Amino acid sequence: MTRQLPDRRFLGDLRRLLPQERVVTAAPTLAALSRDQTEMLEPGSALAAAFPVSTEEVAALQRCASEHRVPVVPRGAGTGLAGGATAVDGCLILSLMRMDRIIEIDREDLVAVVQPGVINATLAGAVARAGLFYPPDPSSFEISSIGGNLATNAGGLRCVKYGVTREATLGLEIVLADGAVLRTGHRSVKGVAGYDLTALFVGSEGTLGVITEATLRLRTAPPPPGTLLASFRSLPYAAQATARITAAGAAPSVLELIDRTTIRAIEDWQHLGLDTNAAAILIARSDTPDYGRSELDLVAVACREAGAVDILRATDEFESEGLMAARRAALPALERLGMTLLEDVAVPRGRVVDLVAAVEEIAERHAMTIGTFGHVGDGNLHPTFVMPRGDPDARSRAALAAEELLRTTLDLGGTLTGEHGIGLLKRHLLGEELGSVGLQASRAIKQALDPLGILNPGKVLAPDS
Repeated sequence: MTRQLPDRRFLGDLRRLLPQERVVTAAPTLAALSRDQTEMLEPGSALAAAFPVSTEEVAALQRCASEHRVPVVPRGAGTGLAGGATAVDGCLILSLMRMDRIIEIDREDLVAVVQPGVINATLAGAVARAGLFYPPDPSSFEISSIGGNLATNAGGLRCVKYGVTREATLGLEIVLADGAVLRTGHRSVKGVAGYDLTALFVGSEGTLGVITEATLRLRTAPPPPGTLLASFRSLPYAAQATARITAAGAAPSVLELIDRTTIRAIEDWQHLGLDTNAAAILIARSDTPDYGRSELDLVAVACREAGAVDILRATDEFESEGLMAARRAALPALERLGMTLLEDVAVPRGRVVDLVAAVEEIAERHAMTIGTFGHVGDGNLHPTFVMPRGDPDARSRAALAAEELLRTTLDLGGTLTGEHGIGLLKRHLLGEELGSVGLQASRAIKQALDPLGILNPGKVLAPDS
C-alpha cells in the first residue's frame, strides 16, 4: 500500500511523456517483456513498459524514473542468456526495439550509424548491399538487436578473426541515469583522447547508461568464403586440432566445435547428414581469395595430423551455407531435449583441451546431459546443460554442475563469460575473477554514473552486503 500513490504519480507522468499506446501496463504484455531467454531465472513484477522512438524520449523517461526513484531495466530483443534483461520488482521496462533506424552507411569512412533496435541481420544485409561488411555475427543474428549486442559485448562465429562487438564500435550516444546525454568516441580511424568511455559502456549490460545510438566500424566486403568440416573420434583430438591450425599459420574467419551430444541433437532435428558416430566435429571457414582454398588446405592438414577421420569441403556456396547452418542449429536442437542452461566460458586456447575434459567429467559426476559447442578458435565454448522436463532434481544438479564448471574455468586462467555477459547468473562469482580491488573499482564506476542505483539494478554487480 505504501507504494501505491507514488506508483500512480509515476505512471501519470509517464503517460504525459509518451503517447498512450507506447506506455503499457497490461499484465500479459509485461510478463512477455520481463524475461530474456534465461529459463533458470524468474523475473520480478514490472510496473510498466515504455517504447521510446528517440534519444530525447529516452532522456525524458530516464529523468522521470530518476525523479521517482523507479528502477529501469533496458531491453532489446530479449535474446540474452544471462538474465541481463530480467525485470525487477516495480521497474520500468525500457524497450528500445522501436528505435530501429539505420541512420547512415558511409562508404568513404567505413562506418554505420544506427539506433539500438536495429536487428543485426538487417544491418548486415544493408551493409552488404553497399558492398561493405559488418563482422559481429552472434548465432542469434537474425533476431538479436544491435543494442543488445552492444550491451553484452556479443561475439559470434566470426569473432575468432574479427573480434567481438567492442572491436567494431567507434562511438556511442548514451542516456545516463539522470537523463543527461553523453556522446563518446569518434568516427575517425584513430582517436585516443581521454578515457575510453566507449569501451566502458560496451558490455556494461545497461547498468551504466542506455545506449541510443552507435557508430560502428565497417570493413570492405571479403571474398566469398569456403567451408570445411572435419570429424573426430575423440573430443580432445578436435580441441588439439585448433592449436595445430594456429601453429600452421592459418587464420580462419570461423572455427567452431560441436560435440557428439549436440551433433546427434542437430541430426535428429534437421537430418543434415552429420556423422552421429563422431565424438566431435570442427567447422572452419576462410574468407580469403579463391574460396579460402589455400588456407583451408592448411586447416585440413592440421586436422588430419590431429586425428581427423573424415574431412568434407563445401564445393559451392549452397553447401558452404549448409555446413554453417549445422552450427547455428546447435542451441535450438538442444532446447528440443528439455530446459537448457547455456554456459559461456572462455579459456586460453592452450587450455581448451583441459576445459573439454573437465566438461565430460562434470557431466558424469552430476549425471547431466551436457552438449558442448562454440568458438573453439578463441577458446570460447558453450557447454549447455539439458534438464529433462518433469525431472524435479535436474535444475539443482545443473546449478551445482554449472558452478563447478565456472570455478574450473577460473582455475584454468579463463573468464566467466566470453560474450553473453554476467547478468544475474554469474554475478556472485565476478569478484573471484576481478579480485577485490577490481570489484571495488567497478562499484565505484557504478556509483559515480548511477548514484541512485536505478539502472538495471542487481545485474553484473551483486548487492553490496
